[in-house]
Amino acid sequence: MAQAIVVRELGGPEVLKLEGVTLPPPGPGEVQIRQIGIGLNYIDVYFRTGLYKQAGGLPFVPGKEGAGVVTMVGDGVGLFAIGDRVAYASSDGAYANERNIEASALVKVPDGIRLETAGAMMLKGMTAQYLLHQTYKVGPETTLLFHAAAGGVGLIAGQWAKALGATVIGTVGSAEKAALALENGYDHVINYRTEDFVSRVKEITRGRGVDVVYDSVGRDTFPASLDCISPRGLWVSFGNSSGPVDAFSMGILAQKGSLFATRPTLFTHIATRPALEACANSLFDVVRSNKVRINTAQTYPLAEAARAHADLEARKTSGTTLLIP
Repeated sequence: MAQAIVVRELGGPEVLKLEGVTLPPPGPGEVQIRQIGIGLNYIDVYFRTGLYKQAGGLPFVPGKEGAGVVTMVGDGVGLFAIGDRVAYASSDGAYANERNIEASALVKVPDGIRLETAGAMMLKGMTAQYLLHQTYKVGPETTLLFHAAAGGVGLIAGQWAKALGATVIGTVGSAEKAALALENGYDHVINYRTEDFVSRVKEITRGRGVDVVYDSVGRDTFPASLDCISPRGLWVSFGNSSGPVDAFSMGILAQKGSLFATRPTLFTHIATRPALEACANSLFDVVRSNKVRINTAQTYPLAEAARAHADLEARKTSGTTLLIP
């Protein structure tokens, strides 16, 4: 019998319970995998609390990201075979030691990348990919601000943006996280607990502001983030770890300098097979080149998923967090 974390009611971390589950053979278009590593992401918190609605309702197995080895192949699957090393970032039900998964969600993990690393990096790394290459094309002329610089996406994005030649500014909540961000590509790091990040950004950019702000924090950083952006710049809201941004008048974008605003998601950017493979391969390439190092700062047994969620919400974690089945 397989084991999985099952959510039977919405609420705090305590609703995450490890249970034995019956795992049938994979259906048509599916494969079965034995998981090696499972990524923890803030979106998992959103589904656990009900901020985001789970498509199938209760009960459900949370999690969207993992990596493992194919153990069975269902009918009609031509892309994968038993023994293949695979990873994914967009399939519900990741918090399990074994699982069935639609083959269309998987990519093969190339040699040179450990499955534990792949399990921790797919969702965060492909998020960094689309943010830096598709939402706004970052290059040597770019100056950017990235909130939560010491988080899982933030540490990947800092290194990647630096490799692209950008000037990279980040915000963090402690001196320890500031030091970590500086080791991972950031040119300037602002501790928002001791400094006003708007005035510091203006000081660093000599009054110009940044070309783009990447904001996964939400309520606590809005609308101050808009004051960091140069005229006709872009505010990218891709998460809300402090709570969702309240509805606002579009007129504020005019008042702040004819700004642009967008609310992208990874799942839109990998909705087709070619888009998924291109995004994943871009990530694999930058990791294998050693331009980006994946910092797995915390690991927890799958059975302790509740503790992992509590630490994540208390901002006790940095970098990427891995659940080990």
